[in-house]
Amino acid sequence: MRIVTAGIGLRSGHVLSILRKTMPEAKIVGYYDPQPSHLDMIGLETPRYPSVEDMLSDANPDLFFIGSPNEFHLEQIALGLKAGVRIFTEKPVVVSLQQTMQLAELLAEYGSARVMVGLVLRHSQHMKDLRIALDAGVLGPIASLEANEHIAPYHGAFFMRDWRRMHGHSGGFMLEKCCHDLDLYNMITGSRPKRVASFGGRRSFLPAHAPASNSESDIFHMKKSVWNSVDDPFQSDGDIVDCQTAVVEFESGASMSFHTNTNVPDEHRRFCIIDAKGMAEGDFVRGYLKITRRDGSIFADHDYSNGTLAEMSAHYGADHLMVQDIVAFLRQEKDALPVSIVDALEAGIGELAIDQARESGQIVNLSSIWAEFDRYNLPARKDQDVG
Repeated sequence: MRIVTAGIGLRSGHVLSILRKTMPEAKIVGYYDPQPSHLDMIGLETPRYPSVEDMLSDANPDLFFIGSPNEFHLEQIALGLKAGVRIFTEKPVVVSLQQTMQLAELLAEYGSARVMVGLVLRHSQHMKDLRIALDAGVLGPIASLEANEHIAPYHGAFFMRDWRRMHGHSGGFMLEKCCHDLDLYNMITGSRPKRVASFGGRRSFLPAHAPASNSESDIFHMKKSVWNSVDDPFQSDGDIVDCQTAVVEFESGASMSFHTNTNVPDEHRRFCIIDAKGMAEGDFVRGYLKITRRDGSIFADHDYSNGTLAEMSAHYGADHLMVQDIVAFLRQEKDALPVSIVDALEAGIGELAIDQARESGQIVNLSSIWAEFDRYNLPARKDQDVG
């Protein structure tokens, strides 16, 4: 398995290093990055190419890993599709509705099966166990959900200093950081957002709240940025929000309230899923999932907080699980992955609509957007458990 990568930052270096350990026959045979920051994670001897085009034509890869900033994904995916190689792209896939439709057109032409996507939480043990309950009929049609993603101040400051602070680079905070979340709730409801409303803004990372001491200031520089960054998250020129609330009505009739905040000292990422037959509640950060039938009996009560996988792997243990699934898929030991590029685009459309609703102050009806997207007849990808 010959692999090349566009972008060699912390995330791509981390995933590729796990992949090399999990798949000894894999070899990194080239990279493109004008400013590589974590080359040591894939091997300092890895050949560097002056362009993606040269790398794809000269390195003869089997897999093209795209870990570059979001704004470059569409162009690089297009090059990979035209070169005929299998692609793995980090999330979010694209940064706008226009790019979404452009990619949908490319996938309709070249096929979507060749593109894998790093929506890692679909691979998490939480979701593997939740799918068991869904498949067993313990949870019926979903009635309503509430969920959040709350990240610690050091992580929020990273967003306000990093290239992700600019919509043009990242697509916005809701898309960049919460794309996992809406994808999961699309999966759980078995549908897509129909109407959305949203409110939010910049409330924490403002000059008035800048730290008064050097020791406190150190907290906001724990997570380093290496490309197109600024030093002070409180004086940042970024145009993303640091807190946001969304209300979503799904095509299935289910409704959801979702809240995200970038300045939460005791962070958590919780969800509560309720239907006519029971409920499921969990927290990725605190590491549990409890599923209760409507008669009060417990179907499942999982504690993921103590375990080797959770300790060694980012995303609550899901990074290693994702790589294991991908390796099994590449070796043709698995027929499918639990998430597709079409799932990723559908989640992205929902998040872009949520930001449109926040900016306009109006409820956004997605029917015309889905009508345009569905014209490309991309294959629907219902979630499948991959073990």
